[in-house]
Amino acid sequence: MSWKPKVLVTGGAGFLGSHLCEKLLKEHYDVICVDNFYTGSKVNIEHLLKDPYFELIRHDITFPLYVEVDEIYNLACPASPIHYQNDPVQTTKVNVHGSINMLGLAKRTKAKILQASTSEVYGDPEVHPQPESYRGNVNPLGPRACYDEGKRCAETLFFDYHRQHGVKIKVARIFNTYGPRMHPNDGRVVSNFILQALRGEPLTIYGDGSQTRSFCYVDDLIDGLYRLMKTPDSFTGPVNLGNPEEVSILELAELILELTGSKSEIKFLPLPTDDPKQRCPDITLAKKVLEWEPKVQLREGLKKTIDYFEYCLRAEWCHLGI
Repeated sequence: MSWKPKVLVTGGAGFLGSHLCEKLLKEHYDVICVDNFYTGSKVNIEHLLKDPYFELIRHDITFPLYVEVDEIYNLACPASPIHYQNDPVQTTKVNVHGSINMLGLAKRTKAKILQASTSEVYGDPEVHPQPESYRGNVNPLGPRACYDEGKRCAETLFFDYHRQHGVKIKVARIFNTYGPRMHPNDGRVVSNFILQALRGEPLTIYGDGSQTRSFCYVDDLIDGLYRLMKTPDSFTGPVNLGNPEEVSILELAELILELTGSKSEIKFLPLPTDDPKQRCPDITLAKKVLEWEPKVQLREGLKKTIDYFEYCLRAEWCHLGI
């Protein structure tokens, strides 16, 4: 039997984590999935449990974890405003204490470690599109700060461990990502619109819908993370991973209505505090270093995501809130 590198995926039962676990198993890794199931779901990784090279550990990374690994993908953190604002202190803890624990593990085992950071480190950007050199416009006192500043602090910790202890790090700044296994009740715009359309409910737009986002299909994003981990140790990032094609929230709503054939109306509500007006990545660095850019078009990706949520509704998963 040939040797397989052992990789730890924190948040491995979540939306992105479960897809990453799948990818790593296909690439012949021995995968340890760690999740406390705050937002992750066993349903997402149920089909992987029979694989002899997949191991599931229920654990909260704000407490130390003692395993032997070659690589670590640190994805553990609630990523939607509804979830991370529900317990903001714990959100900060998972970003700060969790990062310290995972970096300590990487230091001890001499493992490479990748941090799943976020475009939220740019806040409500005054530079458009956002390059990695932009330092952001973040409100440290607002309701989103537990996530935004937590992720910014995590990046600081990663680079300090790299400089002070020689830990091999990679930092990815992830922009809006969508696809099958999104949490049905996470309040994100794609899942919100699709479920509202399928249920015949009004599609709720916050503000006038002119704010723009860029949406990256999950398969493309996972490929970017995998490519980043494979780069030479001298390349740390941060590197933007996302789709540079912008779409307004109103355009997204209209496209989802078209693809679902829904007769739902559009309802406009007040804009939440600190909601960014624009969010779009400059992926020049990812193209150059990772030879990566998104391939899945929005219409194609939305069709796959709609199929998934139609299945969820038939299975009554969305009503169970998993």
